[in-house]
Amino acid sequence: MATIVTDARFADSTLGHAVQQSSAFARWVLVLVAVAFLGVMLILPLVIVFVSAFDKGWQTAVAALEHPDARAAIRLTALVTVIAVPSNVVFGIAAAWAITKYRFSGKSVLVTLIDLPFSVSPVIAGMIFVLLFGARGLLGPWLSGHDIQIVFAWPGIVVATMFVTLPFVARELVPLMQAQGHDDEEAAISLGAGGWQTFFRVTLPNIKWGLAYGTILCTARALGEFGAVSVVSGHIRGETNTLPLHVEILYNEYQFAAAFSVAGLLVGIALLTIAAKSVIQWGLRKSVRDDAETSSAAPGVSGQPWGEQWVSK
Repeated sequence: MATIVTDARFADSTLGHAVQQSSAFARWVLVLVAVAFLGVMLILPLVIVFVSAFDKGWQTAVAALEHPDARAAIRLTALVTVIAVPSNVVFGIAAAWAITKYRFSGKSVLVTLIDLPFSVSPVIAGMIFVLLFGARGLLGPWLSGHDIQIVFAWPGIVVATMFVTLPFVARELVPLMQAQGHDDEEAAISLGAGGWQTFFRVTLPNIKWGLAYGTILCTARALGEFGAVSVVSGHIRGETNTLPLHVEILYNEYQFAAAFSVAGLLVGIALLTIAAKSVIQWGLRKSVRDDAETSSAAPGVSGQPWGEQWVSK
């Protein structure tokens, strides 16, 4: 009987060891597959961009960026970003505040409209604005009569960029503010704080990391938007070409070194965006840990942690 029990334990131990080895092997295989996929799909293209940009020397790359058309594209891209991002930040804060702090009819419709740019193709979005503001569009005759040009000019590019970047700030703030609840605002109001005091001293500090995260995503999308901008820009050199459109024109004209040089500028901005995003995520996790420690030390204090579900998003 003792021999049978010993054999059974040995079999269980052997089976468990085999399962552990099999799990370790599967884990390493999955890690290698993921690393290989990321290397081929993400790292290798970035390396190719920079190698191609400096293939004919750094002087060629610098000359491509100093070209008047490239400078105009950089200025226009910066102008569009400076206008579109703050506008969407203001809208995102207002929309998130309304959705999470108040009850009103049509809230679900507002949430659906905010998500609309995610489901509409950017090219279709550009066509919508052409049909609305174009010469033969719905408002085209009135705009022409008042000497106002939106399509095929920088205002149309701004409008198209604002449309495609509209959801980013709001969709980052809504789950965050829902997780935080109303306790802090209600406490501030009960202590005599006004609406703006409550917002700037209570709500805004609580959402600062989520706001920064959404702003970074919005900025990255505004800088790299191609589809909607391509439809409404008209591709006028030196006037309505943003950086992505300028890259396309250079590539179609077989100016590969210049095209990759300008693309390298966009890639550099993207890498800076990723670095900023990592810093924001680190700050967000640290804030969550601090809130969790405060809540565990003082259970009666309002202001619960933001929740791991939003942090891992």
